[in-house]
Amino acid sequence: MKKLKENAALKPNLARELRAALARKIASFVGEEENRVTEIPGVSLHRRTSPTPPCRTTYHSGVIVVAQGRKQVNLGRTSFIYDESRFLLTAVDLPIVSWVAEATEEVPCLVLSLKLDMSMVREVLGREEIHVAEAAPESPAMSTGETTPEFLGACCRLVDLLDSPLDIPFLSGLIQREIIYRILRGPEGARLRAVATLGDQSHRTAKAVAWITANYAKPLHVEELAQVASMGVSTLHHHFRMLTAMSPLQYQKQLRLQAARSLMLNSGLDAASAAFGVGYESPTQFNREYSRFFGQPPVRDIRALLSPGAPKLELVGTR
Repeated sequence: MKKLKENAALKPNLARELRAALARKIASFVGEEENRVTEIPGVSLHRRTSPTPPCRTTYHSGVIVVAQGRKQVNLGRTSFIYDESRFLLTAVDLPIVSWVAEATEEVPCLVLSLKLDMSMVREVLGREEIHVAEAAPESPAMSTGETTPEFLGACCRLVDLLDSPLDIPFLSGLIQREIIYRILRGPEGARLRAVATLGDQSHRTAKAVAWITANYAKPLHVEELAQVASMGVSTLHHHFRMLTAMSPLQYQKQLRLQAARSLMLNSGLDAASAAFGVGYESPTQFNREYSRFFGQPPVRDIRALLSPGAPKLELVGTR
């Protein structure tokens, strides 16, 4: 019993040491860049030296670990704050509002982002010794969890693989499975388990989410979407809103508007071409909904984003 108490007392110090180590590793590998997509499948590193304005973007299913600094995400009316002590878990693709809340030149915000492979999650869940709590009935597909020493140790070893690229093909999958295992063992893993479990209501709803993500430019018929999910229309609406904090049509609209903004910003398309490219039939409707969503008309918004000295958008989690 005394030994257990001593180990428990040492855990906070060990967690602090591992967070500092992870921050040093990320800083070393990302250098002066803001974003680095690494050679490790699904892993990217990010660095910000100042707070960013709220940015509408989409977080894919994955885990985001802040080794230093602080971030915030709004999903609908719910806010999630995560920093050195808590990671962010996203179980399905979610349009959100995100920003870096705490970062300076001296103490930049340093982030590890890992995109989750759901087949790997199901593989871990297939082990008989994995016991995961049931998800709360109204919990969304986003949550935060404690960055324990065990979890942080696995993250450090994952980043260390960048020093040994020949080890990546064999060891990266093993370490990612350990990270998934650590997440599933915590209370925040319940929704991830539900989304990954075949036949579960959350899994069937996630199929509808994935269909819209892949086909957002197509007309959306909720009855057909319910067939994709093998659910009734009213049941789908309930579970879809529970997971994503929005209706299927709202979800589609947010994906369309974000995609249109990206087309104008990165591909140089004009507003009308971008509107048609993401599925709008009326440029007038597009302009109206874009202005309501981003706060100003498309042309003015893109001009502001491209102007010298414009604040940089917070893009962590979109890869």
